[in-house]
Amino acid sequence: MTSRTKILFLAVVAAAVVATSVSLLILLNAVPEPMRVSEPLDSVPAIGTEEFRHVQSVLLDSTATAGNRIDILENGDEIFAAKLEAIDQATRSITFETYEFFGEEIGGAFVEAFARAAQRGVAVHAIMDYVGSMAASAEKFRRMEEAGVEVERWRRPSWYQLSRFNNRTHRKLLVVDGRIGFTGGANTADPWKGSPASGGYRDNHYRFEGPVVAHLQTAFMRNWLNARSQLLHAEAYFPLLEDRGDVRAKVVSSSPQEGTHRIRLMLLLAIAGSRDSIRLATPYFYPDDMIMKALLDARDRGVSVDLMLAAEGHYSTFVREASMNRWGDLLEAGVRIHEYQPSKYHAKLYLVDEYWISVGSSNLDNRSFRLNDETNVIIMNRDLAAALTAQYESDLEQTKSYDLEVWKNRPRVRRLLGWMAMTVGWHL
Repeated sequence: MTSRTKILFLAVVAAAVVATSVSLLILLNAVPEPMRVSEPLDSVPAIGTEEFRHVQSVLLDSTATAGNRIDILENGDEIFAAKLEAIDQATRSITFETYEFFGEEIGGAFVEAFARAAQRGVAVHAIMDYVGSMAASAEKFRRMEEAGVEVERWRRPSWYQLSRFNNRTHRKLLVVDGRIGFTGGANTADPWKGSPASGGYRDNHYRFEGPVVAHLQTAFMRNWLNARSQLLHAEAYFPLLEDRGDVRAKVVSSSPQEGTHRIRLMLLLAIAGSRDSIRLATPYFYPDDMIMKALLDARDRGVSVDLMLAAEGHYSTFVREASMNRWGDLLEAGVRIHEYQPSKYHAKLYLVDEYWISVGSSNLDNRSFRLNDETNVIIMNRDLAAALTAQYESDLEQTKSYDLEVWKNRPRVRRLLGWMAMTVGWHL
């Protein structure tokens, strides 16, 4: 290689390095920083006070609506029967969004129900997360589309948009005729069929009637707009809704794009506002340090804290060991950790001071708070809280408690596996 060629080669390399550096600098500065809370929340009013209601409403940019009815649906037997009945009775519109969608029995039943609805003239729109629906056969999607169902496989990964692999919709939404809404923890897949006694997952879902249904519909519409650039706004989707009960409810949606991570903020506010008890139920527990500190601060105030989690063998060992490596401070502070034994525990419930309730799709982990699209509903109602507290206590009877002594004596190989997993903790 001649001297001139070497100089030319080095100049091209230098230009490429400069161009790449400038491009990265522009890209990084063009993306807005997320408005995540990074300092502890002090002096939050007690849950149950008007001051807390006000702070919660303004900070979450969401006002509770009155006049709602909420029915608790427990396990697949009740959940899928109620959903399929609503779909079969639909006359105008159906909107549906889910993470996991597969299986001959459950997935197949919903495929046929959607197809029947579309064939009788109902407008049916369905968002299935691409990764969560990979196990579904192509024939199921063809069956729906040929019947007239509009199907969107959410965030199909591509080589030039690698972030799509990590940004999933984890919502579980069904709205029928704009008047009946469902959300909760259950995906639409065969592992949820039946009940824990028959091997099915332990889960909860909720059926809503009243003005809050319009806000569940809005959560779906935002992703439909993102996917199709189509705003479904007609009366078939947003009818005027009359009061159907006496419960006030507030919908809180979160996605990476909105930046504030509202569901994380929602939980931080509730923990900071607790004065008596915190009962949390989740299949996946890997929150960030701020939420861990908020729980410890609650214990310092004398608040009882219970965590109900899935047991070993019912989720990734990799994730479980990473989570377990962080349990020491919680156990030393007196946080009670319970692992549900009969089957995989998949319910998501945040219950504070036997009054404040949050139900919906979010897990207690960084993925739900930072990476996924999620929708939860806040209800502040003592009667519903009493019913869910009784259900929680019943589930506790089928758990095994995990204490500090067991944690300290766990095998070193498991600790090592946990530390390895913690290196990618933001993505767990």
